[in-house]
Amino acid sequence: MRNKFLIALFAFFVLAVANVNAQQKIGYISLDYILAQMPEAKQVETELTATKTQYDNMYQAKVKDFQTKLADYEKNAQTMDAVIKADKEKELQGLQGQIEEFRQTSSNSLQKKQQQLLAPLLKKVEDNMHATAKENGFAFVFNYDAGQGTTPIVLHAPDDANISDLILKRMGVTPKPLAPPTATPATTTPAGAAPKKN
Repeated sequence: MRNKFLIALFAFFVLAVANVNAQQKIGYISLDYILAQMPEAKQVETELTATKTQYDNMYQAKVKDFQTKLADYEKNAQTMDAVIKADKEKELQGLQGQIEEFRQTSSNSLQKKQQQLLAPLLKKVEDNMHATAKENGFAFVFNYDAGQGTTPIVLHAPDDANISDLILKRMGVTPKPLAPPTATPATTTPAGAAPKKN
């Protein structure tokens, strides 16, 4: 809440200063829009999808192994010797821990890989944004996309203040209108909870 207040206060200050000095232009970009049109972003998406698929397959194999061993344990628990039963329970608990650890590790690894792969693209956008702003006399440029699950920083602005297409053209990309997102069916991912022993 405090961050939103600080952002709003900063935006108010910037707009107040802009009103004092009417020659200063304020622009904004849509980083998501720009990234969606960059050919390099498609390569990043392909690589991340391939890595996620590998993680999903490994996760599913671990869960299947756990479920198979759990079913065997439940089927034979009544006839097992106490030492064997305790060993099987310990094995199942260990497998549960391994599944949870893999889920967390793979999720963190995927996030790090995404950051690593996007870093050069973000740098390219930033460099071209600064050059475009300078060439076109923009004193301030905001990012319309404040981040997933947050309120955008720019709530309203004239269309001519959006310099996203100018940046794309500067990078040699012909801007295209984006198609509305299509719904995709839900899939099981390593982000799901580890299976529980009954």
